[in-house]
Amino acid sequence: MGFDSIWHWLILLVVVLLIFGTSKLKNIGSDLGGAVRSFKKAMSEDEDGNKNAAAKTTEQLQAATPEQDASAEKAKTQDRAP
Repeated sequence: MGFDSIWHWLILLVVVLLIFGTSKLKNIGSDLGGAVRSFKKAMSEDEDGNKNAAAKTTEQLQAATPEQDASAEKAKTQDRAP
C-alpha cells in the first residue's frame, strides 16, 4: 500500500489543509515565490556585474596598449639615434 493511488494523495492533501490551513499555505507559496524571484534577480545582477567587469578589463587593456606601443616606438627610435 504505497502512495500510488489518487485516493492516498487526496487524503494527504486534506490532512495537510486541515493542519496548516489555506492561509498558511498561501503565505508559504508567496514567500517561496518571492525567494525565487530575488534569487533570479541576484543571479542576473551577478551576470551583469561579470559582463561589466569584463568590459572594463577590455577597455583597460585597450587603453594600455597604445601607451605600450608608444613606449616601444620611443625605445626603438632611441636605439636608432646616433
